[in-house]
Amino acid sequence: MKTNVYIDGYNLFYGCLKHSDDKWLDLYHLFANRIIHAQDPNAVIETVYFFTADIKSKISTQGEAAQNAQQSYHRALQKMYPNNMKIIKGYYALEKGNLLRYKQPPDKSDRVEVWRLEEKQTDVNITLTAYRDAIQNKVQQVVFVTNDTDIEPALRALREDMGDAIVIGIIIPIRANSRRPQNERLSKYANWTRSYITNDELADSHLPDKVPTAKKPILKPEYW
Repeated sequence: MKTNVYIDGYNLFYGCLKHSDDKWLDLYHLFANRIIHAQDPNAVIETVYFFTADIKSKISTQGEAAQNAQQSYHRALQKMYPNNMKIIKGYYALEKGNLLRYKQPPDKSDRVEVWRLEEKQTDVNITLTAYRDAIQNKVQQVVFVTNDTDIEPALRALREDMGDAIVIGIIIPIRANSRRPQNERLSKYANWTRSYITNDELADSHLPDKVPTAKKPILKPEYW
């Protein structure tokens, strides 16, 4: 069964990777070989899409090191899987916001100015890419790695427009021992749902510390 995978990088990072030693993650191996193959041994992974945005170094705790680490990671993924990995980028918008100060009960007149950092275009990119792949019959199965309700309308549209002609899988990117709640709204449109990723699956799915290239190897960032 021809299958494409659509990974929400923001969701994956905050659900599984932040404060962990698993950031140098081999996305293709984890999802194609470990998780989806176990779910359906007949699945043939055509493309793993990774939807993300470039870090803004001026507000990152690691500064330029974080930006450089992210770029090294993206290059490593594309070098390892030149025909099976596609990275699609949105962008981060940093804007001044005016929010309610936290207090009980809320006071609408008591507001504070803050910086608001939002990732833009990721949800739209995920849903448009998956919908086009399905409606153009490029694949028989679409697998979403996300816990975000913003893609629910796209799942509903896929199910209404294609019915049983498309298989929809959901992988919730939270650790098996996590207390974070699973978003059950997505599962009602899916043929199957995997509600966690195990620590062993993550630990077994790291890229090599050195990814060879025609010139200098791509090195795993030291602080990762």
